[in-house]
Amino acid sequence: MKRQTLDAILRAKTARQAIVIARNLSTGEDQLLGRDDSTGSLPDVVQTAVQKAFQLGKSASVEADGAEFFIEAHIPSPRIILVGAVHISQALAPMTRRIGFDVTIIDPRTAFATPERFPGEVIRAEWPDEVFDEQPLDAYTGVASLTHDPKIDDPALDAALRSDCFYIGALGSRKTHEKRVARLEALGHDRASIDRIHSPIGLDIGAANPSEIAVAVLAEIIAAVRRPPKPS
Repeated sequence: MKRQTLDAILRAKTARQAIVIARNLSTGEDQLLGRDDSTGSLPDVVQTAVQKAFQLGKSASVEADGAEFFIEAHIPSPRIILVGAVHISQALAPMTRRIGFDVTIIDPRTAFATPERFPGEVIRAEWPDEVFDEQPLDAYTGVASLTHDPKIDDPALDAALRSDCFYIGALGSRKTHEKRVARLEALGHDRASIDRIHSPIGLDIGAANPSEIAVAVLAEIIAAVRRPPKPS
């Protein structure tokens, strides 16, 4: 691998940015591509493979125009922020880690955010906006607000809406969400931005307890990561 290619990979990894390398194995030429870079110079089948690499995070080999290409994916691991050291988080955190996503639990309530309740998990007993100032949200971060407490959930949602994180979800009924919408509008968010929030959170599978809700939330997060974006 060329030194400049390796340097580009390391810079992207440090910045939690996605990069895909389209390598022509016949010529040895590398084309480094960010998510927003044009792929117009590549054959159609290679363009499709690059898009899949960004979507799925998997490398692949394809043939086009008599040449073989290796599509090498370097995609940040999705990072899931669970706002609320609650029963749903106790079920959701280990499941999320098991599928390979990084997990952080944030809750300023020190009686809830304890290693005893969340063994082996990354816990921050701080306010969400304070954590996000230190670790900014990015396109590979999802935020699930689960406390039912506006004093904790609203700052997290406010920060998430001001970022390009790939998923935002919030626990609560539709009536609860209507009140939340009003509060977020008062913070300067328009309705189109607020509509990014999945609420009620999780896929509608009739979940009836914290563990089932955790399954529904994780399924919704996976869909947000793996499915291609819907056309505008």
